[in-house]
Amino acid sequence: MKVEVCFSPALYPYYAGDNNRITVVVDIFRATTTICAALQNAARSVIPVASVEEARDYKAKGYLVGAERNVKRCDFADFGNSPFDYAAEKVKDMDIVFTTTNGTQAIDMAKDSDILAVGAFSNIDALADFCFGKQKDVCVLCAGWNNRFNMEDSLFGGALARKLIDKGYNSASDATRVALSMWEEALPDVRSYIDKAEHIKRLEVNSLLDSVAYCLTENTVDLVPVYDRETKRISVK
Repeated sequence: MKVEVCFSPALYPYYAGDNNRITVVVDIFRATTTICAALQNAARSVIPVASVEEARDYKAKGYLVGAERNVKRCDFADFGNSPFDYAAEKVKDMDIVFTTTNGTQAIDMAKDSDILAVGAFSNIDALADFCFGKQKDVCVLCAGWNNRFNMEDSLFGGALARKLIDKGYNSASDATRVALSMWEEALPDVRSYIDKAEHIKRLEVNSLLDSVAYCLTENTVDLVPVYDRETKRISVK
């Protein structure tokens, strides 16, 4: 089995030919971390939509909606894109419609994968076990920022690749080796390493740094969100 890392959604069409694998979508700051938190807090499902217009339509139908663009919560939304927004008392047994700048676009792009799983540092061990248990190749799709490379998602790609290689996977590409090198360099102090990232500055300018430590903490969640092509919803399988 092999693991590869796709550094940007713009590159994903070149990876998308093989659908008999697991695609792991990752948006560390903050969409996939937030999805994991919502489901850990007993939300029934997350309904990812690519556009703000779709989210508004769902809101008009009475759904709870999480919506964010350019790190800011949309004015019509019940929630933004912070894992702290989705407390159990607000989301338990609820279906949450969700749209974000990058993460839900990446999910939409990869929706035809044989298995589409949602990854974050918060569920990395559960995710590695899930992938190994399926005995399938893995492609980590980094949501990036507006189709550009970003540091935090690529770093996660290296972290997950390391865990899978330790389970017997093979590194499939130059991109995987670069991601592994990033992870090895970051390991002495991941927070100091990530403080150089562009997105940290965006969060800081908008007073949203409170979620950074949580988003970088491993294994606060013991589940793997999986996208269902028939229902177009993400839930725990």
